[in-house]
Amino acid sequence: MSFRIVVDSCCDLPDEYRKDDRFQIVPLILQIDDYTIVDDDTFDQADYLAKVAASENCARTACPSPDLFMKAYACDATDIYVVTLTSKLSGSYNSALLAKNLYHEEHGEKNIHIFDSLSACCGEANIALKIFELATSGMSFEEIIPIVEKYRNEMLTYFVLDSLDTLRKNGRLTGVKAIVATTLNIKPVCCGVEGEIVQKSQGIGIRKALMRMTELVASELKDAETKTLMITHVNCFERACVVRDLLLKKIPFKHSIIVDAAGVATTYAGDGGIVVTC
Repeated sequence: MSFRIVVDSCCDLPDEYRKDDRFQIVPLILQIDDYTIVDDDTFDQADYLAKVAASENCARTACPSPDLFMKAYACDATDIYVVTLTSKLSGSYNSALLAKNLYHEEHGEKNIHIFDSLSACCGEANIALKIFELATSGMSFEEIIPIVEKYRNEMLTYFVLDSLDTLRKNGRLTGVKAIVATTLNIKPVCCGVEGEIVQKSQGIGIRKALMRMTELVASELKDAETKTLMITHVNCFERACVVRDLLLKKIPFKHSIIVDAAGVATTYAGDGGIVVTC
């Protein structure tokens, strides 16, 4: 059976998969001041970070329309797997779901399953690559869905950012009861819990926060030998390598992948941000 994996553009896929016809990326829209930017292959991270740094306003994003998802479903593939940003932080999941219903009304039945990632960026990519692994092995649509849902439910999402301002100003921190004082250089260690952001710990300075994050991941992860470590970074590859090496010393992962953030993750994680999923 042929398949297609549809993801929104918050999904930070490695380059080789972005070029694979079995993947389709549906773009979100980025907005900073008077600039409207489509989060696709034309996204220029350096230029965008410069615009964000120069602006007094907060960057914002808009989820894809149902029509864009419907166009992605309209292909020769018999099985369509969709992975979106967590529904707790974005309307992308609901847009993909509405598109599925509209597609069935207009074109008839088709195997379409939408996974709410309960995560973002490399978390979406981690799930998408698990689907790809299973689908290319010849496993059926009905077999793949429960395996991937279990994989998603067990997946950890952690992040350390230089600033939480964009998340806070866009109302994405409802699960964080208090924001630590930035004047003390205290960096929160945050994680995803059922698709919402919560603060798990903190460190004085980015280095100690990252070390604390690796300790938490090592203490919580189960069945590491079956898991892929994925790290999204925003303009800080060397920092991502340090995090990867710290984790690999503690945990026997099946694979490890570092990816640069596309537009949505760049918007919310900000310059220097690190997101870890496994």
